[in-house]
Amino acid sequence: NYFMENGYKIMTNGTDNHIVLLNLRNKSITGSKIEKICEYVDISINKNSVASDKSALNPCGIRLGTSALTSRGFKEEDFIKVVKFIDSVIQISLEIQKKSGPKLVDFIKMMESNNELLDIKKNINDFANSFEFYD
Repeated sequence: NYFMENGYKIMTNGTDNHIVLLNLRNKSITGSKIEKICEYVDISINKNSVASDKSALNPCGIRLGTSALTSRGFKEEDFIKVVKFIDSVIQISLEIQKKSGPKLVDFIKMMESNNELLDIKKNINDFANSFEFYD
């Protein structure tokens, strides 16, 4: 699993089904920030509470689902590419957070002025558009 190989904690210690729940506590960033930045670059994930959270309002997890991607024809190598996109966005998030501090509102302001994210968003959309989309 690419996530685990790169230091991410998957709550089930693997991917047993179509849902992946990552605990980001060891990355020192919240699921709320990752949800916002992923949304900004057109990746659909959800913040999610994990067992170690002190408050459901400020979760340390994100939840990823694979069903929508499999229905568009994604294969294993395509999912690795998706995970690499998510990892890149998380790494950028950590850099933004160093400058913005802990508040989500400040994080969002800095996120929206990050040119690197615009390049990633274009690459994500180019990649996604290479697959069929069924209505």
